[in-house]
Amino acid sequence: MRRQALRQRFADAELDALLVTDLRNIRYLTGFTGSNAALLVHGDGDERSVFCTDGRYTTQAEAQVPDLRRVIARPSAVALVENAAEGLSRGAVLGFESQHVSVEQHATFVDAGQNLVLSRAPGLVEQLRAVKDDTEIAALRAACAAADRALADLLEHGGLRAGRTEREVARDLENRMADHGAEAVAFPSIVAAGANSAIPHHRPTDAVLTVGDFVKLDFGAVVDGYHSDMTRTLVLGEPAQWQRDLYALVAAAQAAGTAAVLPGREVSDVDAAARSVIADAGHGERFTHGLGHGVGLDVHEAPSLAKTGVGTLSACMAVTVEPGVYLAGRGGVRIEDTLVVREGTPELLTMSTKELVVA
Repeated sequence: MRRQALRQRFADAELDALLVTDLRNIRYLTGFTGSNAALLVHGDGDERSVFCTDGRYTTQAEAQVPDLRRVIARPSAVALVENAAEGLSRGAVLGFESQHVSVEQHATFVDAGQNLVLSRAPGLVEQLRAVKDDTEIAALRAACAAADRALADLLEHGGLRAGRTEREVARDLENRMADHGAEAVAFPSIVAAGANSAIPHHRPTDAVLTVGDFVKLDFGAVVDGYHSDMTRTLVLGEPAQWQRDLYALVAAAQAAGTAAVLPGREVSDVDAAARSVIADAGHGERFTHGLGHGVGLDVHEAPSLAKTGVGTLSACMAVTVEPGVYLAGRGGVRIEDTLVVREGTPELLTMSTKELVVA
């Protein structure tokens, strides 16, 4: 069904076939999980479509891609361009994922398909991937649950405490995600303590957690190839009033952004719903990134919930809502959930409390 949905986009894109080279897009369209492959999706149907990988994956391809003709060759993408050149009529249009293809690769495609017209076709598969089916949403739920349970474990067993370093906490959190079913981490975990919490994408260091610190944790798990993404900001010891106030502001912005996650809403309007709360409080310039992004086989994928984002939300898109305010030299707060767009109220997948936790 996914490949047929892709073919339905060929007419508007003026394509006769599409060469798919991005491994996540190949996984989405075939189920193949190996590290080398290419896929030729023919406009006439699966009977003329071809999957290619190398000899390391012969058995795996037979198991995971039983419904397509399989070719064993390397380089796989070039082999499929040659296949298209033989199977398509002279002057046929072969699309390629230009956002994933280097200049050098493109030159090899031109040489291999001299009787074809090569046409840039960025984003066709990613547009399909933006709307999730039930199987994908179930995987996202499982990935979010692994991260939720890991955080609960970390707190229950005193893993977030003064005297530990950011790196120690990050390793501990990632190990606990694995214990709860994660096949991998979604991205290198962010643990940012004290003034470091004001750096949106701080990487953990040997900085020691201290009583009075904000501690920002941004982390996620991967289950069945699908990613979760969650941020929680906690405080070590009794919070100061400025910390309570800052946290309450970001929580209000996050609630406003979440309430705007509805089918048919412009993505820029969703961003504005949260951003206006922070701007009205005088901290607009300290919210320095977009409100959120799609999440799925990639941790960052379409759609983009940002001031510059284009398009509207659709039911069953999975997105994050993650406003933040960052006070340089003092500390920052970000609160992030992964949600599924639904009619009425979005489905919350990250269930960890958003109350200010005092560790």
